[in-house]
Amino acid sequence: MSESSGEDGKWLDAHYDPVAGLRTFTSCVALADLSGDGDGRLVVADLGGGGGGGSAAMKLKVYRGTALTSESVLLDLPCGLVSFFMDLHEPRVPAVAVASGPCVYVYKNLRPYFKFTLPGLDVNTLEQDVWQQAREGHIDPPALKEMLESVRKKADVPLSGRSLHFLSLDAEHLEDFVRLHKQQPIKRQVCTHTRTCARSSTLCLRPPDRHHVRGDPEEKHGGRGRRQLPGDRHGERTSLRARPRGLRRPRKDGAAGRAHHDGRDGSVRRGVPDHGGVSEREHLHPAQVSLRVGTGLPVPARFQLFASAPRDSDKAKYCVELSSHPVGLLRVGKNVVVGTVDRNLQGFTQKGKKLWKVVLPAPICTMATMDLPARGFQAVLVGLANCEVQLYRDKNLVSAIKTPNAVSAICFGRYGREDGTLVMTMKGGGLMVKILKRTAEFRERDTTPGPPAAQSVRLNVPKKTKLYVDQTLRERENGPAMHRAFQMDLVRLRLAAAQAYAKALECSLSPVSSGPGRSLKMNAVVQGLGPSFKLTLNVQNTAACRPVLKLAVSFAYDDALYRVRNPFMKIPMLVPGLVYPVQTLVECTSDKGISDIIKVFVLHEEQSTPLLTAHINMPVSEGSN
Repeated sequence: MSESSGEDGKWLDAHYDPVAGLRTFTSCVALADLSGDGDGRLVVADLGGGGGGGSAAMKLKVYRGTALTSESVLLDLPCGLVSFFMDLHEPRVPAVAVASGPCVYVYKNLRPYFKFTLPGLDVNTLEQDVWQQAREGHIDPPALKEMLESVRKKADVPLSGRSLHFLSLDAEHLEDFVRLHKQQPIKRQVCTHTRTCARSSTLCLRPPDRHHVRGDPEEKHGGRGRRQLPGDRHGERTSLRARPRGLRRPRKDGAAGRAHHDGRDGSVRRGVPDHGGVSEREHLHPAQVSLRVGTGLPVPARFQLFASAPRDSDKAKYCVELSSHPVGLLRVGKNVVVGTVDRNLQGFTQKGKKLWKVVLPAPICTMATMDLPARGFQAVLVGLANCEVQLYRDKNLVSAIKTPNAVSAICFGRYGREDGTLVMTMKGGGLMVKILKRTAEFRERDTTPGPPAAQSVRLNVPKKTKLYVDQTLRERENGPAMHRAFQMDLVRLRLAAAQAYAKALECSLSPVSSGPGRSLKMNAVVQGLGPSFKLTLNVQNTAACRPVLKLAVSFAYDDALYRVRNPFMKIPMLVPGLVYPVQTLVECTSDKGISDIIKVFVLHEEQSTPLLTAHINMPVSEGSN
């Protein structure tokens, strides 16, 4: 295991196999504890070689560590995989559900356990009548084709696969086709399986709560909340509920053909509007949904994002128009993150309100969630076409990982004994495993231009009180008078400050002198508790190169309180840059416990006014004479 060569160094390189031969998508990869011993396994629904390997090449593979431990042949092309708990027995061993064609295959202990076929679709009654007339010989094949064309243009229910195939034939093959199929009943399957995953019938398979891996949050409901949510390309979704004895088929309700949920059936099927069919681009990157039972389910459509009403509703409650085809859809906390073909990553609320938008440097290949419950950290992993995986927390980029090839599938979770494991499969078939450092810290880096994020934080403004309202009314009514009074006070203040400054300059009351030819600075220090004090004056010549001569120091004080040993002292020549201490003793002659000010003047022999003046506040004497 080596340290990752990424820019941030938060990941460790655990394993890389460039010839693993995996061809899969994010929806076909899961991490689960299949043995109940706390050792996570990697479950992959491999699509096969794609170049003519046939259905035998489609396999359900299980990895433990770096070794392939199990392989199971899949009967049809997989397009979704998820692990879930079917019972409450100990130890908790999850089952694996694989969506393949029109069926959902359930594996328990890595063995086939149950097969659930999605309910068939309604058949157009006019189409049935036309084929009945052809069966009885009332119309010939050309007339049958003409009538089916008319039915297809006017009817609300689409035609079956047989009729669509019949309409695509040439005139010389119509009679043979009618003779071969007219005695067979008309069936409208969920979808016809073809060679590409973009045509598979079951588009996505995801449990309503992703916390089923660590523990079932619905145990208090007796397991009734554990359901699978497969969606098909005909704009409908089916809810499958796990039972101790398997999964039950839905019960049809009258001629409408829609299954309903009465607390006893194992599945519920609800419709999505007709224009909610998923586009082919979306199939190439199957969208993933993870919600709790009872909340709205976001469903991606061609240019819109649907959030359906809870449980029994079959209509979309909110509809948001996107700028381009959706590539991936994830639930992060209480928000929904959508990636689109035009390199945009957008965040929405449950009600469809747009929160933020980030423009990515390359097209999106796949998306997955990164959840660390121990740290309270949730983010979105985005695989880009420029061989890079970026980690976003809301709109902020917190980490980036370079990969040898473009990523086709991402999965984050517990693998082996490590909780923070990132598993990636490459478009060339490689397998890469990285482990998050336990000391890694993600710091948000806002990559979007504009004002900082703190600017959009709302201030906690207190409520308006009656006093505030009264003051506002007063200012509104007496605004001109208050402004004139303020200006007058401001002018008076400026005048008083100017007069005090002029007096200080005239009387040399400042401790700093900047006269012509003499630039001095002085500070005083008083030491002692009393009645005797030591007074030290530090005088400094701040001129550049000119010394100062003929200076003296004089003291002015109250004779009734103090007695200065040397009230007048001469100062030697002051060299620029040096500090000259001048010391004298001051004795307090009063026992009343009072103090006064001693004035210090720095004089020049050729000038009548002092150069510097300082007022020293003497401390109260604590001794006795």
